[in-house]
Order: sequence, then C-alpha cells, then structure tokens
Amino acid sequence: MKLEVEKVLNKIRPALQADGGDVELVDVEDGVVKVRLTGACHGCPMAAMTLKGGIETLLKEEIPAVQRVESV
Repeated sequence: MKLEVEKVLNKIRPALQADGGDVELVDVEDGVVKVRLTGACHGCPMAAMTLKGGIETLLKEEIPAVQRVESV
C-alpha cells in the first residue's frame, strides 16, 4: 500500500512545491497514513487544511483502504 500512497502523493507534490513546501511519506499502518509536511508547509497556518482537505481527501478517494492521514 505504501507504493500506492506514494503515487497519490506524487500527484499532490507539485502544488505543494509551487508554494515552497513538500510532503514526505513516513509510514502506512492499518489504514493510517503518516506524513511529514516540510519546507514552507511545516508550521504554516493552513497546514491542517492542506493535510485534511487536500492530502487526506485525495488519498481516501483513490485508495479506499486509507482511513485517515496524520502529520508526524
């Protein structure tokens, strides 16, 4: 499942990089995807919205086994 998650993250990555940020896959365990927001995304006030509204939504749409996304 990690490979599938990484493919989806690669779709999101250009938009994050355009704003000076990025996302790093840390782990996938029991439907929980753990990511680390880096660059400008780290500490950004909109990071929670990016994580839940963007990354989590797309992952759930494309990979039904994904239950939630957590930032670590």
